[in-house]
Amino acid sequence: MNYQDEFVVFWKQVKESINEGTFAKLTMAKTIGKPELKNIFIRPIYSDDDFKVLLKYSFRPREIEDIEEEMTLEESLTILKSHLKSSFLSVLLFTIKKDVNFKVNKKGIGSITESSPTFKNVIQA
Repeated sequence: MNYQDEFVVFWKQVKESINEGTFAKLTMAKTIGKPELKNIFIRPIYSDDDFKVLLKYSFRPREIEDIEEEMTLEESLTILKSHLKSSFLSVLLFTIKKDVNFKVNKKGIGSITESSPTFKNVIQA
């Protein structure tokens, strides 16, 4: 299965974790090469009537200050897709129930693996 189709399956799990209130964090990792952009993190911002995320760009040289933006989940999806396979090869979803790892291999094939949860509590941004 190509990575775009597999990413749709992964993104459904992201939405489910948000609906269940178990979403803790999402991280883009496994950079391609040695770019300045080291990671992209997404943390939840739950409120009574809305759900937003805090998207943080983390840079490798310490001289470059991290950038944080508050946005909707769909806006963050657009950013993640633009970096997937061009800057990063994996996306990790951390929930309080399980961790879900999405990876793209060199042939452009996506895979999803699950493991025990890293986080015990949801910590809002």
